[in-house]
Amino acid sequence: MSASITAVVLAAGKGTRMKSTLPKVLHKVCGRPILEHILNMLDAAGVGRIIVVAGHGADEVSALCSGRAEIALQTEQLGTGHAVMMAAPLLQGSGGTTLVLPGDTPLLRSETIDRLCQLRLEAGAGLTLLSAELDDPGSYGRIVRGDGGEVKAIVETKDADPEERKIKEINAAVYAFDTSLLLNCLGRIGCNNAQGEYYLTDVVSILSEEDRVEALITDDPDEVMGINDRLYLSQAGKIMRSRILEAWMLEGITIIDPDSTFIDDSAGIGQDTVIHPFSIIQGETFIGEGCSIGPGAHLTNARLGKGVSVQNSVVQDSELDDGVNIGPYAYIRPGSRLAEGARAGSFVEIKNSEIGPGSAVPHLSYIGDSSLGANVNIGAGTITCNYDGREKNHTVIGDEAFIGSNTKLIAPVTVGEGAVTGAGAVVNKDVPPWKVAVGMPARVIKTRDWGKGNDAG
Repeated sequence: MSASITAVVLAAGKGTRMKSTLPKVLHKVCGRPILEHILNMLDAAGVGRIIVVAGHGADEVSALCSGRAEIALQTEQLGTGHAVMMAAPLLQGSGGTTLVLPGDTPLLRSETIDRLCQLRLEAGAGLTLLSAELDDPGSYGRIVRGDGGEVKAIVETKDADPEERKIKEINAAVYAFDTSLLLNCLGRIGCNNAQGEYYLTDVVSILSEEDRVEALITDDPDEVMGINDRLYLSQAGKIMRSRILEAWMLEGITIIDPDSTFIDDSAGIGQDTVIHPFSIIQGETFIGEGCSIGPGAHLTNARLGKGVSVQNSVVQDSELDDGVNIGPYAYIRPGSRLAEGARAGSFVEIKNSEIGPGSAVPHLSYIGDSSLGANVNIGAGTITCNYDGREKNHTVIGDEAFIGSNTKLIAPVTVGEGAVTGAGAVVNKDVPPWKVAVGMPARVIKTRDWGKGNDAG
């Protein structure tokens, strides 16, 4: 597609049936707002220019579109034709093709948009519109074709006669217009109807009499689904998830049970990774090659290296380097990084901390606002007491240190390289390298008398 294509996205409606203070087009499907899916699809289709008609929640819609689309305001919602009129000043002199599409159809594919625009050019038509064939057309407008296959009219259900209601081909409200013809026709439509609104289908009627109008039947009726309420939102999410999972499986990812796996559109996954049931992968998560995720893993904006294992655990806004092992039942909170070969085991919580290579926090511990060196072992029940009632304080634990079970580290505090704390120690002063500290409060009693190494339990 070329820069001569301009898209006008109709996103001004409130979406009353959503029963929400959030504009309908900002509700999310598979991790992205509905409107963002449409912007991404238009970018993938090579559309040169995008205009979004905003109304309800215009500030929020404009924020999403910043740097990606121009905004035309529709302060009064007076129909689809009126919405395009609000964009008309931005279309003056642009020529080429103008796409008009709803802002609530996140399942539309870029390939379909490309075919729609190509058909207009090949057929020499003033307009091509997208249609779908449905077993139950319901309340959709019906496509009435002439003997030569050209579109003669769009008939709304309430205006259709019994024969027209039998038509299975429906209007998807996605149009590719010759821009100059669209601008000419917009000035000729009125609002003399029961709703007192300007309908874009009136432009279709004018062009069907004066020019050639073609309809492209989509191969996948699901892609024209509009989001009218939370039920449609859920259905669209299910369809999109199926697309996402299918694409990943074809790229060499094993998904044990697609029905219980949820992966956002924004995630990335390396080959030979296995996703086990009941796993949720959200946001800008990237998973390296050969990982094992789940069962029951929940990753949000996480970055995982190669060969990482996360079982029955939550990882948020954190990094796990190659070979890291998490869980079961661990909670890795934002701002954490576990270096190569580190592990966090059962009922461990780590927050805003660096865990060095080969270090282990095997079970029942809290590590917050801390820096751990390489090959550190944290005994069961250890906690970093990082909050003094006014501010968060930092704990530093050096390479090869051995922290005894049930140790309390009162931050700010440093445990030196190779140092040891005894079981139940309350450490409120720095422990020098290679010294052993025990008691409440802990005191240094001797120098560590065994060799270096991670004596992990």
